[in-house]
Amino acid sequence: MAQILVIEDDKQFREMLAQMLEQAGHQVETAANGILGMAQFRQSPPDLVITDILMPEKDGIDVIIEMKREQDDIRIIAISGGRRNITPQFNLDSAGLIGVRQTLTKPFNRQQLLQAIQDALT
Repeated sequence: MAQILVIEDDKQFREMLAQMLEQAGHQVETAANGILGMAQFRQSPPDLVITDILMPEKDGIDVIIEMKREQDDIRIIAISGGRRNITPQFNLDSAGLIGVRQTLTKPFNRQQLLQAIQDALT
């Protein structure tokens, strides 16, 4: 299975994602924001990154751009639930323009997550 880095500022959602991924047999590292996520990425490059788009400190778009600069072939799944006047689709379309493999709109179910991972890794 894959080594996956989950970057998500919502602690409960981050822990739920990690649990689902571990139950599916993946090795999981987590980070609470983009700054910590980039540090983990540099320390131990994963097979796949799952990152939220709207986060404090450093948002997911900045994380994706920085990761792609450092490792062009990194596989990334962007997730977003939107916020205020920004729709999830706008966030995910923006991520798609900069090279993510897959996108998921929150909320999503376990099957959608596992399918996105499979698609991103192939």
